[in-house]
Parts: sequence; C-alpha cells; structure tokens
Amino acid sequence: MKRKINFFKKKTPIIIAEMSGNHNGSLKKALDIVREASKAGADAIKLQTYTAETITINSKSRDFIIHDKKSLWKKERLYNLYKKAHTPWSWHKKIYNLAKKLNLVCFSSPFDETAVDFLEKLNTPFYKIASFEITHLPLIKKVALTKKPMIISTGLASKKEIKEAIKIAKKNGCPQIILLKCTSAYPADITDTNILTIKDLKKSFKCEVGFSDHTLGIGAPLAAISHGAKIIEKHFTISKSDKGVDSAFSMDAKELSLLVTEAKRAYLSLGKVNYKLSSSEKKSKIFRRSIYAKRNIKKGEIFTSHNIKVVRPSYGLSPKYYFKLLGKRSKRQIKKATRILYNDL
Repeated sequence: MKRKINFFKKKTPIIIAEMSGNHNGSLKKALDIVREASKAGADAIKLQTYTAETITINSKSRDFIIHDKKSLWKKERLYNLYKKAHTPWSWHKKIYNLAKKLNLVCFSSPFDETAVDFLEKLNTPFYKIASFEITHLPLIKKVALTKKPMIISTGLASKKEIKEAIKIAKKNGCPQIILLKCTSAYPADITDTNILTIKDLKKSFKCEVGFSDHTLGIGAPLAAISHGAKIIEKHFTISKSDKGVDSAFSMDAKELSLLVTEAKRAYLSLGKVNYKLSSSEKKSKIFRRSIYAKRNIKKGEIFTSHNIKVVRPSYGLSPKYYFKLLGKRSKRQIKKATRILYNDL
C-alpha cells in the first residue's frame, strides 16, 4: 500500500546529519556520531549502504584513480577510498536501533540493488538516491518498488535526467518524491550553490524540495530555507580534527546545533505576505514622527520652519501636513514642545 511518512509533514525544516565515512572505520565512533547528532537536535541520521565491491571494481588502471589535483582524494584508487569510507553492513542494525532509541529517524542511501534488499530487512522508512546515482535508473526502479518515499539529490543532473529519474520512480510505485538541490563538489564553493534553483525545481517537478549542502558554514542552508527548502542535509562529524574522509566539509556538533536553531528561526521568519502591524509594532508606532512647536508660538503668528518641527513622538499632526502648515497663521497660542493638531491647519 502506498503511504506517506509523517516525518515529511514537519512544519519547520527537517535537519539530516549525514554520517558518510566520518566514523573512520570505528563502530564506536559511528554510534557516538548518532548520539552527538541527537544532542545537537538533528531530526535524522543518514548512512550510505555500499561496499567497495558493490560500488566499483578493484582495479589499478587509470580509469579507477582520482586525477583531479584539487580533490580531497586526489591519487586515491576508487576501490581503496570506498573500502575506507564505507559503513560496514554489520553495523547498520546497531546504528538503526540506537537512532530509534534516541528518537532520531535513521535511513540510508543504497548504491546498488543488493543494498536495497538489505535495507528492507531493517525496515528503513524511506530511501535517499545520492546525486551520483540519479542516472542509475535500475537502482531507482528497485527503490520505487518498495513503495516507500524517495529523496533524490540532483547534483550533476540535467533537467532531463531529473525528469527521467522521477518518471521511472513514479511508474514503479514511489508514493512521494523529494528533490534536493545539490552541488556535487567537496567542499562546494558558495558561489556555485545557486539556491534560486530550488524554486524552479519545485515549480518544474511539482514536489517538495530541500537542499543537500557541501559548503562550509550554515549561510547556504539558511538561504535555501528562505527559498522554500523543507529539508537540509549536511555531512556531520564529531570533530573535524578526526581527519575523516569527509571531515573537511562536514559540520561539527556546535555547527549542527547552530544550524538546528537558526533553521527554525529562518523558517519562522518567513511568515506570510503581510502589511498589517503586529501587536509589538503597534506599541512602537508612537515613536514615528509628528509636528510639534519648536518654540512658543503666538496666536496669529505664521507657521515657519523656525517655529514648527517634525520630531518624535507621533502624537501630533502627521508630517505629511508640514508643507500645508507653512505660511498659515496659528489659531491659538502654542507653547514650545506642544503637539500641532489637525485643527491648527
């Protein structure tokens, strides 16, 4: 039966802490990451479910080596990198159980069909398709057949590729799709983030949209929320000094806590289109300006810039009448610092 998960109905932005390979091959550290994410106020913890064998080939040929000189993983063999970064499948159940105990939603990105079968045994609530897998249509079909919601990162994808991924997901029974705007660079340059794409994704594909962030800091996620992002996903580590495979562009506990707080504040600040005064603004209205006597004014004296002035507070005549007053004679004697009233016109 098709179903939607209440998790996605949360009003304030959903904050997902991505563990990735920041456990550095230690189950204890992996569990500590879950605990710290919970303490910081995250809504969910996300894993990656693959092995070196399911994601690449154990080869020393040039095709299987990272050549980008600016990459964090330059000269690494793909097989060795994924062997070092993967989360052992034998850990998943313990991580899921701890997350549940701490009231954290735990889910994962499968990277091949066998990972989906494995995650189904853990009763994972929904799935995430990583940006590099958006063209892996057989995988998307496999996930869709579980009839569970699917989050899809759109980094590297053209609009046509996003459309193809959504089409096969819906055709095979996926009940709910959430797209994440993503810049697949590690770390991503803030100027390459293009947050404005979020609104276009929502308009083009008629679904909820979030943001998978690889920039440093929390500025980009807050901008994303202001443009409609319902989910914020960011890599998380206990300490950047741990030198994990992703630690260079991951948040630490302090940053995650700050993101949780400011994401809620950013969302609440959006409100609605409104030109009416709030109750607190009504109290402040008296500190606008109005027209007062600048000095004592005799009856019959002409109003000039020398005897009237636009000042705070606003108990007197509105400043818009200032020029109408100039040149007119006062109908009464007015003491200095006295309000000029409508009857004085």
